[in-house]
Amino acid sequence: MRVLAAIFGLVLLSAPILAAETYDTFFRDGSLAGIGKGETLTYQTRTSGWSAPKPAAEAQDPQEEMLSLAVSGEQAVLKRERGGVEQSIGTFPASVGNPIVMYFMETALRDMAKQAGGSPFYIRNRIKEALLDKAERESVTVRYGKDDITAERATIRPFVTDEARGDMGGFAGLVLAVTVSDEVPGEYLSLVASAPAAEGTEAEGYRTAITLQAPGGATQ
Repeated sequence: MRVLAAIFGLVLLSAPILAAETYDTFFRDGSLAGIGKGETLTYQTRTSGWSAPKPAAEAQDPQEEMLSLAVSGEQAVLKRERGGVEQSIGTFPASVGNPIVMYFMETALRDMAKQAGGSPFYIRNRIKEALLDKAERESVTVRYGKDDITAERATIRPFVTDEARGDMGGFAGLVLAVTVSDEVPGEYLSLVASAPAAEGTEAEGYRTAITLQAPGGATQ
Protein backbone atom coordinates (compact mmCIF):
# COMPACT_ATOMS: atom_id res chain seq x y z
CA MET A 1 0.00 0.00 0.00
CA ARG A 2 2.65 2.51 1.00
CA VAL A 3 4.78 1.61 -2.02
CA LEU A 4 1.86 2.22 -4.40
CA ALA A 5 1.01 5.43 -2.61
CA ALA A 6 4.62 6.57 -2.83
CA ILE A 7 4.52 5.98 -6.58
CA PHE A 8 1.53 8.31 -6.77
CA GLY A 9 3.35 10.81 -4.57
CA LEU A 10 1.26 10.33 -1.42
CA VAL A 11 2.78 9.83 2.01
CA LEU A 12 0.37 9.10 4.86
CA LEU A 13 1.80 10.18 8.20
CA SER A 14 -0.73 10.81 10.94
CA ALA A 15 -4.34 11.20 9.79
CA PRO A 16 -7.83 10.79 11.29
CA ILE A 17 -9.35 7.31 11.25
CA LEU A 18 -11.85 8.29 8.53
CA ALA A 19 -8.98 9.53 6.38
CA ALA A 20 -7.09 6.29 6.88
CA GLU A 21 -10.19 4.36 5.79
CA THR A 22 -10.42 6.36 2.57
CA TYR A 23 -6.73 5.87 1.87
CA ASP A 24 -6.88 2.14 2.63
CA THR A 25 -9.90 1.62 0.38
CA PHE A 26 -8.19 3.20 -2.63
CA PHE A 27 -4.73 1.75 -1.91
CA ARG A 28 -5.57 -1.74 -0.66
CA ASP A 29 -2.70 -3.47 1.08
CA GLY A 30 -1.78 -6.96 -0.15
CA SER A 31 -4.51 -7.08 -2.78
CA LEU A 32 -2.46 -9.42 -4.98
CA ALA A 33 -1.78 -11.91 -2.17
CA GLY A 34 -4.24 -14.46 -3.57
CA ILE A 35 -2.91 -14.32 -7.14
CA GLY A 36 -0.85 -17.34 -8.11
CA LYS A 37 2.45 -17.17 -9.94
CA GLY A 38 1.85 -16.95 -13.68
CA GLU A 39 -1.77 -15.82 -13.25
CA THR A 40 -2.92 -12.80 -15.26
CA LEU A 41 -5.72 -10.36 -14.52
CA THR A 42 -7.37 -8.53 -17.41
CA TYR A 43 -9.03 -5.11 -17.28
CA GLN A 44 -10.86 -3.13 -19.94
CA THR A 45 -10.41 0.64 -20.04
CA ARG A 46 -12.81 2.94 -21.86
CA THR A 47 -12.36 6.71 -21.99
CA SER A 48 -14.88 9.05 -23.57
CA GLY A 49 -16.11 12.64 -23.58
CA TRP A 50 -14.60 15.99 -22.86
CA SER A 51 -15.02 18.22 -19.83
CA ALA A 52 -13.30 21.48 -20.72
CA PRO A 53 -14.43 24.20 -23.19
CA LYS A 54 -13.41 23.00 -26.63
CA PRO A 55 -14.56 23.33 -30.27
CA ALA A 56 -16.84 20.44 -31.21
CA ALA A 57 -14.62 19.67 -34.21
CA GLU A 58 -11.81 18.69 -31.85
CA ALA A 59 -13.92 16.30 -29.76
CA GLN A 60 -12.15 13.05 -28.98
CA ASP A 61 -13.66 9.73 -30.01
CA PRO A 62 -14.04 7.08 -27.30
CA GLN A 63 -10.86 5.11 -26.74
CA GLU A 64 -10.59 1.55 -25.50
CA GLU A 65 -7.62 -0.47 -24.34
CA MET A 66 -6.97 -3.71 -22.52
CA LEU A 67 -4.72 -3.94 -19.48
CA SER A 68 -3.04 -7.14 -18.34
CA LEU A 69 -1.50 -7.63 -14.91
CA ALA A 70 0.71 -10.70 -14.68
CA VAL A 71 2.12 -11.93 -11.38
CA SER A 72 5.55 -13.52 -11.67
CA GLY A 73 7.23 -14.44 -8.42
CA GLU A 74 7.59 -11.30 -6.32
CA GLN A 75 6.77 -8.96 -9.20
CA ALA A 76 3.61 -7.78 -10.94
CA VAL A 77 3.96 -6.65 -14.54
CA LEU A 78 1.37 -4.26 -15.95
CA LYS A 79 0.94 -3.93 -19.72
CA ARG A 80 -1.62 -2.37 -22.00
CA GLU A 81 -2.79 -3.11 -25.52
CA ARG A 82 -4.25 -0.35 -27.66
CA GLY A 83 -4.97 -0.68 -31.36
CA GLY A 84 -3.15 -4.00 -31.52
CA VAL A 85 0.04 -2.51 -30.04
CA GLU A 86 1.25 -3.80 -26.66
CA GLN A 87 3.18 -1.52 -24.33
CA SER A 88 4.77 -2.15 -20.94
CA ILE A 89 3.58 0.19 -18.20
CA GLY A 90 5.84 -0.99 -15.42
CA THR A 91 6.92 -3.64 -12.93
CA PHE A 92 5.79 -3.41 -9.31
CA PRO A 93 6.30 -5.36 -6.07
CA ALA A 94 3.51 -7.95 -5.96
CA SER A 95 3.59 -8.02 -2.17
CA VAL A 96 2.20 -4.52 -1.58
CA GLY A 97 -0.89 -4.08 -3.70
CA ASN A 98 -2.51 -3.83 -7.10
CA PRO A 99 -0.87 -1.17 -9.34
CA ILE A 100 -4.10 -0.77 -11.31
CA VAL A 101 -5.13 1.96 -8.84
CA MET A 102 -1.96 3.93 -9.53
CA TYR A 103 -2.58 3.67 -13.27
CA PHE A 104 -6.16 4.84 -12.75
CA MET A 105 -5.13 7.86 -10.69
CA GLU A 106 -2.43 8.93 -13.12
CA THR A 107 -4.78 8.52 -16.10
CA ALA A 108 -7.39 10.78 -14.54
CA LEU A 109 -4.73 13.31 -13.53
CA ARG A 110 -3.19 13.33 -17.02
CA ASP A 111 -6.54 13.73 -18.76
CA MET A 112 -7.60 16.57 -16.49
CA ALA A 113 -4.30 18.40 -16.94
CA LYS A 114 -4.53 18.00 -20.73
CA GLN A 115 -8.12 19.13 -21.03
CA ALA A 116 -8.37 21.83 -18.36
CA GLY A 117 -4.79 23.05 -18.80
CA GLY A 118 -3.99 22.94 -15.09
CA SER A 119 -0.75 22.04 -13.33
CA PRO A 120 -0.37 18.27 -12.79
CA PHE A 121 1.32 19.04 -9.47
CA TYR A 122 -1.66 21.10 -8.29
CA ILE A 123 -4.13 18.43 -9.40
CA ARG A 124 -2.11 15.67 -7.73
CA ASN A 125 -1.96 17.60 -4.46
CA ARG A 126 -5.73 18.12 -4.41
CA ILE A 127 -6.29 14.41 -5.01
CA LYS A 128 -3.87 13.62 -2.18
CA GLU A 129 -5.88 15.83 0.15
CA ALA A 130 -9.12 14.12 -0.87
CA LEU A 131 -7.59 10.73 -0.11
CA LEU A 132 -6.87 12.00 3.40
CA ASP A 133 -10.47 13.07 3.94
CA LYS A 134 -13.78 11.29 4.40
CA ALA A 135 -15.12 9.39 1.38
CA GLU A 136 -18.70 8.68 0.38
CA ARG A 137 -19.33 4.95 0.90
CA GLU A 138 -22.00 2.48 -0.11
CA SER A 139 -22.48 -1.27 -0.25
CA VAL A 140 -23.28 -2.50 -3.77
CA THR A 141 -23.95 -5.78 -5.56
CA VAL A 142 -21.95 -6.30 -8.74
CA ARG A 143 -22.24 -9.07 -11.30
CA TYR A 144 -18.85 -10.74 -11.76
CA GLY A 145 -19.03 -13.49 -14.35
CA LYS A 146 -22.00 -15.62 -13.29
CA ASP A 147 -21.96 -14.51 -9.67
CA ASP A 148 -23.37 -11.57 -7.74
CA ILE A 149 -20.56 -10.10 -5.63
CA THR A 150 -21.02 -7.94 -2.55
CA ALA A 151 -18.68 -4.97 -2.83
CA GLU A 152 -17.93 -1.57 -1.35
CA ARG A 153 -17.85 1.62 -3.41
CA ALA A 154 -15.87 4.62 -2.16
CA THR A 155 -16.14 8.01 -3.85
CA ILE A 156 -14.13 11.21 -3.50
CA ARG A 157 -14.65 14.67 -5.05
CA PRO A 158 -11.24 16.40 -4.97
CA PHE A 159 -12.30 19.85 -6.18
CA VAL A 160 -15.70 20.35 -4.59
CA THR A 161 -14.45 23.26 -2.44
CA ASP A 162 -11.37 24.24 -4.44
CA GLU A 163 -10.78 27.99 -4.86
CA ALA A 164 -9.70 27.45 -8.47
CA ARG A 165 -12.92 25.67 -9.50
CA GLY A 166 -13.82 28.45 -11.91
CA ASP A 167 -10.83 27.65 -14.13
CA MET A 168 -11.43 23.89 -14.32
CA GLY A 169 -14.44 23.60 -16.60
CA GLY A 170 -16.42 20.45 -15.85
CA PHE A 171 -13.46 19.01 -13.97
CA ALA A 172 -14.49 21.12 -10.98
CA GLY A 173 -17.02 18.31 -10.48
CA LEU A 174 -14.52 15.45 -10.93
CA VAL A 175 -15.56 12.25 -9.16
CA LEU A 176 -13.17 9.36 -8.46
CA ALA A 177 -14.80 6.09 -7.40
CA VAL A 178 -13.46 2.60 -6.74
CA THR A 179 -15.54 -0.55 -6.27
CA VAL A 180 -13.66 -3.20 -4.31
CA SER A 181 -14.24 -6.67 -2.92
CA ASP A 182 -12.01 -9.35 -1.47
CA GLU A 183 -14.15 -11.89 -3.35
CA VAL A 184 -12.46 -11.16 -6.68
CA PRO A 185 -8.82 -11.51 -7.76
CA GLY A 186 -6.89 -8.30 -7.30
CA GLU A 187 -9.80 -6.87 -5.23
CA TYR A 188 -10.67 -4.03 -7.67
CA LEU A 189 -13.89 -4.59 -9.62
CA SER A 190 -13.99 -1.15 -11.22
CA LEU A 191 -12.37 2.27 -11.05
CA VAL A 192 -14.24 5.22 -12.57
CA ALA A 193 -13.33 8.88 -13.03
CA SER A 194 -16.07 11.17 -14.33
CA ALA A 195 -16.81 14.87 -14.74
CA PRO A 196 -19.81 16.70 -16.22
CA ALA A 197 -19.59 18.56 -19.50
CA ALA A 198 -18.27 22.09 -19.21
CA GLU A 199 -20.49 25.03 -20.00
CA GLY A 200 -20.06 26.15 -23.58
CA THR A 201 -19.25 22.72 -25.02
CA GLU A 202 -21.52 20.31 -26.86
CA ALA A 203 -19.41 17.28 -25.97
CA GLU A 204 -20.57 14.77 -23.39
CA GLY A 205 -18.90 14.82 -19.98
CA TYR A 206 -15.59 13.10 -19.36
CA ARG A 207 -15.51 9.47 -18.19
CA THR A 208 -12.82 6.84 -17.92
CA ALA A 209 -13.64 3.42 -16.51
CA ILE A 210 -11.35 0.48 -15.76
CA THR A 211 -13.26 -2.77 -15.30
CA LEU A 212 -12.04 -6.19 -14.21
CA GLN A 213 -12.88 -8.85 -16.81
CA ALA A 214 -14.25 -12.06 -15.34
CA PRO A 215 -13.48 -15.40 -16.97
CA GLY A 216 -16.17 -15.78 -19.63
CA GLY A 217 -17.61 -12.29 -19.20
CA ALA A 218 -17.06 -8.73 -18.01
CA THR A 219 -17.95 -7.23 -14.67
CA GLN A 220 -21.25 -5.32 -14.68
